[in-house]
Amino acid sequence: MSLLSKLRCLWTMGQGMVRGLPDATADRDPLDLFTEWFTAAHRAGLFLPEAMTLATVGEDGAPSARMMLLKGWDECGFTFFTNYDSHKGRGLESNSRVALVLHWGMLERQVRIEGRAERLSEEESRVYFHSRPRGSQIGAWASKQSDFLDDRKTLQKRWRKMEARFKDSDIPLPPFWGGFRVVPSRIEFWQGRANRLHDRLRFNRAGKGWTTERLYP
Repeated sequence: MSLLSKLRCLWTMGQGMVRGLPDATADRDPLDLFTEWFTAAHRAGLFLPEAMTLATVGEDGAPSARMMLLKGWDECGFTFFTNYDSHKGRGLESNSRVALVLHWGMLERQVRIEGRAERLSEEESRVYFHSRPRGSQIGAWASKQSDFLDDRKTLQKRWRKMEARFKDSDIPLPPFWGGFRVVPSRIEFWQGRANRLHDRLRFNRAGKGWTTERLYP
């Protein structure tokens, strides 16, 4: 982290510690607040501010969590991409209820998102897939994500095989790979404050709008 990034980070953290979260009013849009916070994390120079935890529930009812990268958000929800046949992909197909957490420790900020996951359209997945580096596109074809792998050499062999297969052509979107959108029903913002009297502001979906409430830390 550069000196400028450190100064920005300290300034942002200080503003949060002093001012905290806005009042819990029904006219506040949580997506606007999320954009403000994400932009602040990015400008502060934090490493991978888009890193998030994705929690799912499998067919056996057991929870599972892993780190993912948030690839975008808008008024419709929060998007990420994966192999549909992976452990998380199978879990999402069996139970669409999920939770996301983004934590920016240096800024003492956290956002929790709960909702349901739905597949993106094939065209949306194709557009993002072709924006990835060519090596990553080949990797998506080579990996049987979450399946048993006897040896790393097997994976490398599959990658070389796919590299040769698509050597002289564009790489198509794999039929087993694509995106999900988490449509939020609840979004909670957490801001660290002095004496552990932290701010918690929760937005709950209410029709086309949101209700807002403060929570004890």
